[in-house]
Amino acid sequence: MNIKKIKDSSKIEFPDPWALPENSDGLIFVGGNLEVETLSQAYAKGIFPWPLEEQYPLFWFCPEPRGVIDFVDLHIPESIKKLRKKGLYRFSFNQAFQRVVEACAAQPRPGQEGTWIIPEMIDAYTKFHEAGFAHSIECWKGDALVGGLYGIGIQGVFSGESMFHLEPNTSKLCLVEMIMRLKSLGLEWMDIQMLTPVTTQLGGHYISRRDFLLRLQEIHGKNPSLKLLLS
Repeated sequence: MNIKKIKDSSKIEFPDPWALPENSDGLIFVGGNLEVETLSQAYAKGIFPWPLEEQYPLFWFCPEPRGVIDFVDLHIPESIKKLRKKGLYRFSFNQAFQRVVEACAAQPRPGQEGTWIIPEMIDAYTKFHEAGFAHSIECWKGDALVGGLYGIGIQGVFSGESMFHLEPNTSKLCLVEMIMRLKSLGLEWMDIQMLTPVTTQLGGHYISRRDFLLRLQEIHGKNPSLKLLLS
């Protein structure tokens, strides 16, 4: 397995994901740091961090297969369509990024103990947001934050990271609203890394790592930066 490991926080140079064997689970790098430069390089190559515990080194993946949502295949359930029409909630972009990430970290996940969104990740992604690469959508009921989603926009590709809900279906509403915003910017698909019941219900599906990397090659340089377009 083509894995690179370091223990210090020096400048990182990630391996090429094309070099991963087809039967690899996608673990490509161990160690490193969560600096803005490191994260931007990783996401541009289709690589993302997935910490196990605070006491362990960082693990970086480019998984096989890869979850995506093609917007042409977006399926909005009737219940969500009706909820959108009711206008019970309002949505904003990048108005409460850190609160969204913290709420995602606190969201109970069936079958999971704890969260991969450790404090170090919250701090790092907040800095990534301040640098213009990480974005959030917030769902409000009055002045209460009741749902949200955050992700990364690099070189014309948006990668959804995590979402939360405090009222039924508010995370689904956030995902649909985010997709609508991305479509308005000219994007045709988004990276969701791995499928969940929610993303599957909305049309998410798996493609091979090879096909995902081909998509990255095709889109890089064609779409405008997302740094300022999700404000």
